[in-house]
Order: sequence, then structure tokens, then C-alpha cells
Amino acid sequence: MFDSEAAFGKLKEECGVFGVYSNDNLDVARLTYHGLYALQHRGQESAGIAVNDEGTILQHKDMGLVPEIFNEVVLNHLKGKISIGHVRYSTTGASLRENAQPMVVKYKIGQLALAHNGNLINATEIRNRMEESGAVFQTTSDTEVIANLISRYRVGSDNIEETLQKVMKEIRGSYALVIVTPKRLIGIRDPHGLRPLCIGLLENSYVLASESCALDSIGAEFVRDVKPGEIVLIGENGLTSVQTEASECSKLCIFEFVYFARPDSIIDGASVYRSRIEAGRRLAIEHPVDADVVIGAPDGGLNAALGFSRESGIPYGQGLLKNRYVGRTFIQPEQGQRESGVRIKFNAIKSELAGKRVVMVDDSIVRGTTTRRIVQMLKDAGAREVHMRVSSPPYKYPCYFGIDISSSTQLVASKYSIDEIRKIIGADSLGYLSLEGLLKTPVGSRCGFCTACFNSSYPMIVPKEGDKFGCGAKCG
Repeated sequence: MFDSEAAFGKLKEECGVFGVYSNDNLDVARLTYHGLYALQHRGQESAGIAVNDEGTILQHKDMGLVPEIFNEVVLNHLKGKISIGHVRYSTTGASLRENAQPMVVKYKIGQLALAHNGNLINATEIRNRMEESGAVFQTTSDTEVIANLISRYRVGSDNIEETLQKVMKEIRGSYALVIVTPKRLIGIRDPHGLRPLCIGLLENSYVLASESCALDSIGAEFVRDVKPGEIVLIGENGLTSVQTEASECSKLCIFEFVYFARPDSIIDGASVYRSRIEAGRRLAIEHPVDADVVIGAPDGGLNAALGFSRESGIPYGQGLLKNRYVGRTFIQPEQGQRESGVRIKFNAIKSELAGKRVVMVDDSIVRGTTTRRIVQMLKDAGAREVHMRVSSPPYKYPCYFGIDISSSTQLVASKYSIDEIRKIIGADSLGYLSLEGLLKTPVGSRCGFCTACFNSSYPMIVPKEGDKFGCGAKCG
């Protein structure tokens, strides 16, 4: 299957999760379907829903987009009181149906279903140890490692709270988890808060979601974000919380605000839309330029381009049109036709560009190849000058917590200076937002941020580069 995002040089975040506990006879599967639809931007590889029907967990999952996987017949079959759902990109585990989530397991105590957004950096180490003691794994996903740990500790524990605290002490990395047990819906956020998770209320029923936009999609009221290191347990008596040991300073992935999250979401107190507008505004202050029009690279650069335009006074225009029907089944062009592949997804609006000095704003430059093709496309459309502006700092270091960059060798900014990158992409000038400026963009945020992809300041010991999912540790 062709991955359009990878082919067109965009970063991939791992997943989105959603869950509902109904106290109002709600159609939890249908609500989860709509929640996943709102989170589709977080994963377009596979999707699934699991429902607790009086202690028996029913599930349906497959490869593809949410509306391709679910229909009326399937949703009508998924009846119950508790539901969780998942949309996925693979960073750990191959792109296979058996790695689709939620993951349902049966063990001595009963059944549970689990969905995970994030990445464990010690999953291989734990898996190897468990296999040596006789454990059998059916998938290559680190989510199965978590499920095995829960089932193993739960057998010897009096309650699920104690079990989950033991699991959290053993796993390292990023995780936002939603779990269905026979009687409860559970949400967990890792001690650093690397991945987002929030709580909503729909009448008398509770909802968990990766982003607040998914709450909006079903008419749920945002209550609060799950705190780093917090276990939220939802049952017939309402919501209870267990606060485990957490990092003194939370480290939400800054790319949630740069690119991953939907603009209409609010994460840890900050509006994603306002953050991107502010990034563009600061970018215009840090890297001014004489130009005739500001355009954004769809979709990540659009809000920042608007902020750049407002601050600089340069008119905002639509210079690039994105074909929104190029999905994951798009047939990859032949090796010699990469340029046509980009032109199928993007097309320049010549009447907006001809004879003009153009500022193009994008959220990041990863490998540089796609940016080079787009810059050339703008010039072919008649742009007199193309000035590239990026609403984040140079991306130099690999991510170990859910982004699909495992080595700095894949990153153009790790190998070349800014002026060398400018020459590679063919731009007349190039400016990146400073890290200091970026950290000021999530206005009202109540958290700290992981910025390791920009400065190698990892919030925990990470594997050696090139061993992203192994256990050879170094401190970044």
C-alpha cells in the first residue's frame, strides 16, 4: 500500500485514541466512530472499535480509513456500555492487520481491550524477557507488550489500580492509553505527558479522546486534560483518579502544536489554531522579507502563513491547491516520475503567483525533497522569487516517542547548514522560527514541551541512534 504522507515528505504521528463510558443508553460504537472520524488525521493506516457487551468484548478492525472499515451493519453489531477506538500509523510494528488496534486479550481474570497512542522505547527489552519466560506474542506491536504486562500483574493483584501502577513503573516512553475492562473505562497518560489525552462529558456519560476536536464532534463538553502520570478510572459510580509519580516538568510533544493536532483542538490549555497563528507572526518578525503575497503549504502551513501575513502586512493568498482525494491507495509514480507525484497532490494557482515575489510558509522541512519540488512548481507557475519560511526550528534529531524518524541521516537539517538547505530546495531565501520563538507560541499552555527533535534534549534516556526500538541507552 502506498503511503502518500511518507512519499510527500510529511512526518507521521503514531495514533489517535477514543473511548466512551455510557450512563445514558448511548450508542457507544457510533459515538466512537464519529470520534475516530474526527481523529483521522492522526492515523490513516488502520482503525478499530472494541465494545464491552456485559463482560464480553466485541471488536471490529481492519486496514484503511474509518469510513472504509465501518458501516451500518458493523456498527449495529457493536452494542454495549463501554467502547474504545483507535486510528493508527505504524512506527513500532509492521503495517499489518494483526497490528491494528484496539487489542483484545483473554486471560485468567477475564477480557480487556487496549488502545495505545505513543511508543515504548524499552518494548524490545521487555518482550525478550517475557518470551524467555514462555510468553507468546501474536503481533509486532509494543501495545501487546503492555497488554501482556497488565494480564501478568493482574492475576496476582487485588485491584486494577495496583496492576496499572506496576505496569507504569516498568514501561518507558510515550503513551496515552484507553482500556476497557469488564466494568470500567480507563485512561492513562505517561509520566511526562508526551502524548495528549483529555476527558469529556456527554450528558451523564464520560468520554476520553486524544484531542478535544473529537469531543466537539459528538457534542461532548470538555472537562479537562488527563494529567501526566494520571490513571483515570470511569465506572458506574463516576470518575476516580490515581496520580502516580510524574515528571516535575511535563514534556508534551511540541509537534502537536506545529503539525499533528487539528487546529480546532485545545491541548493542555492552549489553542492549536492560535499557536500556529502566533508562530507565523513571530516568524515574520524574526525573518522579514519584501514580497507580494504570502501562501501556506497545505495543510500544515496555512495557519502560520495567515499569521505571517497579518504581522508583515503582505497580502495572504492561496497559491497551492491540494488534491484531498489522494489517499493511501494512491498508486506511486515510477521512480523517474516523482515530480508528477507531487503535482498530482499539489497544483499551483498561476494567476496568484505569476510575476510575484512569494513567501511560502510550511510547518517543517524534513528530508527537503518535497519542498524542492514545490518551490520549483511555484517558479514554473511564474513566481519571480520564492522565499521559504518554516514555522518551527530545523528538525535535526530522531524521535523515539511516536514520530516516524528513526535516524538523523534522514533529516536534511542534520547534514546541511541553513544556506545549504536553501540552495538544495532552490529558494531565494530561507528562514526558520527559533526555538525560543516556538516555545512562546502555545499561548496559555499549562505544560512544558519535548523539543528533542530540535536540540537533542530528550526527557529520558533513549536508545542509541539506529536502534530506535532497542535498549542500548544513551542520554541525549
